[in-house]
Amino acid sequence: MCQQWTRVAVLALLVLTVMAAEGGKAEKQGKKERKSDCGEWQWSVCVANEGDCGLGTREGTRTGTDCKQTIKTQRCKIPCNWKKKFGGECKYDFQAWGECDLVTGKKNRTGVLKRALMDATCAATVTATKPCGKIPKTKLQGKA
Repeated sequence: MCQQWTRVAVLALLVLTVMAAEGGKAEKQGKKERKSDCGEWQWSVCVANEGDCGLGTREGTRTGTDCKQTIKTQRCKIPCNWKKKFGGECKYDFQAWGECDLVTGKKNRTGVLKRALMDATCAATVTATKPCGKIPKTKLQGKA
């Protein structure tokens, strides 16, 4: 008789444990649903603290009726060796410089987007231009 009561008690304990675990899962799922009311974070571009590169900050915003936080600031870094002309948050792989255009006195090269920092809007390809520099003159050979 005692063994039967022990079995009933163990079985009741198992049932209570399973019910408690299911109740906890339902509660956690409810919390996840509330978080989905919030929109995705939209980040501004990184603004350097001093100059145009180095450490800085960016601001994030999101919408939603039940969001606890709708604005936050995040630290960021703009690498100083990246071409600022194409956006400090965009890194490009550049081809070799092309031949000098004698009409314009300039040469070009194309860069293909290699990497963009978080949420940066970068062009897929860019073109850089620079002056040709000194153009070697051909020497005329004198008659002997």
